Amino acid sequence: CRKLCILKGVFPREPKKKVEGNHKTYYHMKDIAFLAHDPLIEKFREIKVHRKKVKKAMAKKNRDLADRLLNRPPTYKLDRLIIERYPSFVDALRDLDDCLTMVHLFAALPAIEGERVQVQRIHNCRRLSHEWQAYISRTNSLRKTFISVKGIYYQAEVQGQKITWLTPHALQQVLTDDVDFNVMLTFLEFYETLLGFVNFKLYHSINVNYPPILDPRLEALAAELYALSRYMSSGRLPGNPESNGLIEDKETENNKESSKTDESELRLAQLQHQLPANEPGALMHLVEESTADDTEEESVKECRTLFKDLKFYLSREVPRESLLFIIPAFGGTVSWEGEGSPFDETDQDITHQIVDRPTQSHVFLSRHYVQPQWIFDCVNILKVIPTDDYIVGRVPPPHISPFVDNDKEGHIPDYAVTLEGYKSAGQNQVMPLPGLGDEDLGNSIVEAKSEHNEFAKKKKELEMQEKKYHEELKMEIEGTTFSNLSNKKADSAADVADEDEAQAAIDQAEKDADDIAKSVVSRRKRGLIEAMQISNDRKKSKVELLKQRKKAAESSASAKAKRR
Repeated sequence: CRKLCILKGVFPREPKKKVEGNHKTYYHMKDIAFLAHDPLIEKFREIKVHRKKVKKAMAKKNRDLADRLLNRPPTYKLDRLIIERYPSFVDALRDLDDCLTMVHLFAALPAIEGERVQVQRIHNCRRLSHEWQAYISRTNSLRKTFISVKGIYYQAEVQGQKITWLTPHALQQVLTDDVDFNVMLTFLEFYETLLGFVNFKLYHSINVNYPPILDPRLEALAAELYALSRYMSSGRLPGNPESNGLIEDKETENNKESSKTDESELRLAQLQHQLPANEPGALMHLVEESTADDTEEESVKECRTLFKDLKFYLSREVPRESLLFIIPAFGGTVSWEGEGSPFDETDQDITHQIVDRPTQSHVFLSRHYVQPQWIFDCVNILKVIPTDDYIVGRVPPPHISPFVDNDKEGHIPDYAVTLEGYKSAGQNQVMPLPGLGDEDLGNSIVEAKSEHNEFAKKKKELEMQEKKYHEELKMEIEGTTFSNLSNKKADSAADVADEDEAQAAIDQAEKDADDIAKSVVSRRKRGLIEAMQISNDRKKSKVELLKQRKKAAESSASAKAKRR
């Protein structure tokens, strides 16, 4: 019953009173009635009977009967469930976050016989994850990346839907005993079918056959993602598998740019007769709708040309699969150290080499040696930033998460301001290659920092004015006049207790006003207000902790510099 609930999307509920105890799982009666006549129940019963027959034959030592039964097990498909749960393709894309995270997790598990997870399942997850990454890379749909302790976060935009998933680091995974793999494998069974359908639809949307046929040599060398990229670049259309000609990206871009204006004008001409005569602003609405596709094409073009004309080479110690996925998604050409790579380390056209060890056996003066974080930071701001802070052997700057809104959090890191300066510097011009020394870039960064300092100065002035207002309010409560104000300032040390009492009276008055306001609203709104106050207090404490850590780090760094 639990397996069927997982496959059908029926989730447990938390009742107000648990009659059978806390160790039971509770469902709504209408959900169980919905599952009572599902055809999968009969299939599960057939599987249960089949297992009993196999067990009985093995107990009677009838090996022939057991082999015949094992070769003909009852099977079932989940195609009908996919259509039931996701009537449209957009619904499937919205529910793809957990699916991709689960599939990538099992794709990283060790494929060892005798473990709790079958080797075939792991290979299938690896194939599905590489097919998804190849599509995202080919269509330049990747938008954000972030390296965390849990793994690497990605966010892509497919058909207007933002999809975020997490991939584990390329480390040796261990299957622990405190995880119920039966439940996870049930979820995985459904997610494999779902991702297979999604990949099929996406591949056919770009006129590529599915499932892809890969080069067996590259598969043997564990370069499936590169093999998929080559397969998708070959331009094999459905119904014509012999067409192996390369698709020229430059020609398609030029054709799109030339026909973009004509298509917009034709669309406006066709829809102009449908405009209501008495509706103001209708033409403007149509113009905005017609140019929405153009702006979307501009964003895709910006992602496609980020690493254009740049050639990367990956050393053996960097995360190869992640960089093989990210760099081609933004228009770069990439190779790696090992068999099956498209070009060697000695290629003179290489512009950047991604390394993560302090010393190199041979250094080429015609290229930049940078750490992997440089790739992720460039992707998050969609600009090629200078490599000075990412040189090998130097401690890289803080890795800023693109998924966090710094303004809402109340704390803006210093390096986030620097990255914003790089981004604003390249809005109207192409960013220069690192190391060429553009003076305008430095001036724009200085301007961004000065704007930030000016904002902080204005904020400080507002705080001073607010403090002055509170002091005047305190004087008004005490009954202080302007004539004896100078006398109060002279002996202010003697009146410290009175000032504290006045401040306490002000605080008590504000607290009483808040209590009165809370008593007027309903209990539900009161709870929401308290939750908002708790959230704001947590944010303030978090910001204060970050400031203290920054102050301690700066003091320790200055102490080390003095010792030297």
